[in-house]
Amino acid sequence: MKTEPPRWFTSSYSDNGGNCVEVAVNLAASRDFVPVRDSKCADGPVVGVRTAAFSAFVAGVRAGTFGTA
Repeated sequence: MKTEPPRWFTSSYSDNGGNCVEVAVNLAASRDFVPVRDSKCADGPVVGVRTAAFSAFVAGVRAGTFGTA
């Protein structure tokens, strides 16, 4: 069985200032987690966030729960 590689995605809301994260949501269904990494350090560490927690985070961002910096 071949393991599917992550397909990294940077949000279209990123301002191209270099302070972005990338996610690989293609692995959410098969592995129940979303890999997240720093876009400036593609070879650096990857954090695996459970799918439900990532979905709750995205919903919070969309709802403005976290405010702005």
